[in-house]
Amino acid sequence: MRRAGAAAAAAGGRCRRWKKVLYRAQPFPDNYVDGSFLEELRKNIYVRQYRYWSVVLESSVVIQQLSSVCVFVVIWWYMDQTRLSPQQLFASGLIVYLLGYLLFDIIDLGEGRMHSGRTRWADLKSTVVFVTFTYGFSPVLKTLTESISTDTIYAMSVFMLLGHLIFFDYGANAAIVSSTLSLNMAIFASVCLASRLPSSLHAFATVTLAIQIFALWPMFQKKLKARAPGCYLTVTVVNTLAAVLGLLTASPTAAVLYALLLLTITFLCPHYLVTLQSSKDNIHGPWDEAEIKEDLSRFLG
Repeated sequence: MRRAGAAAAAAGGRCRRWKKVLYRAQPFPDNYVDGSFLEELRKNIYVRQYRYWSVVLESSVVIQQLSSVCVFVVIWWYMDQTRLSPQQLFASGLIVYLLGYLLFDIIDLGEGRMHSGRTRWADLKSTVVFVTFTYGFSPVLKTLTESISTDTIYAMSVFMLLGHLIFFDYGANAAIVSSTLSLNMAIFASVCLASRLPSSLHAFATVTLAIQIFALWPMFQKKLKARAPGCYLTVTVVNTLAAVLGLLTASPTAAVLYALLLLTITFLCPHYLVTLQSSKDNIHGPWDEAEIKEDLSRFLG
């Protein structure tokens, strides 16, 4: 009688419908699923579809930063070869800085100044303080790495500039992005290169140039891209041509290789990315981890 009752209970349990719940005892193994389990299977529901020319336009951010690094290295090489004096570099840099400052204010329409509460007088004082301190410490910057060999300095500069490009904020929401680390690595590279120039005045001009290219220029680019995309593309083309032509005067082979790199990043890499999108196969279903989408901040106060 007991065996017959147990068999009947088991048969009745198998007739029960399986439910995807954990708080109710069910006569099924822990790893059991029925045919409805795969009904909720979804593929590529969060995949972003890219268009080729849109990706090409977005690659301009990378091209801009590569060209900025190239321009900085070429200008440093010009000073090292005595083709450019530090007085000429500082004077031209000061003029470009003032023009960029005025253009930034015009493009921004004063919104940034209203939010930050800074005045033009405060900006002027900050500029004067920075220039004064940089000029005062330029002899220290010149002799800072005298005990280190020139080959080591050049290797350190290359790695620092590569790190600057890797950690630079290109607009991607990624853990590797660090604007502070990127800027610090670029300034460190500029100090290393400045220490191999003939005088402390050369070091002063190099560091001020690095601040303009690696700190102020990206801010201007970002604002220009947001407010005037057409002008941004024009500036990108001019900056790229300046980098290629400047590199051409230093080394034609390097200029050709750099131009090929730019063409690869601008046209080949976007094509490769768009092509790979058709092979993307992300699956989503009831096995995904649960996500709490409700705002729970009120419970944390």
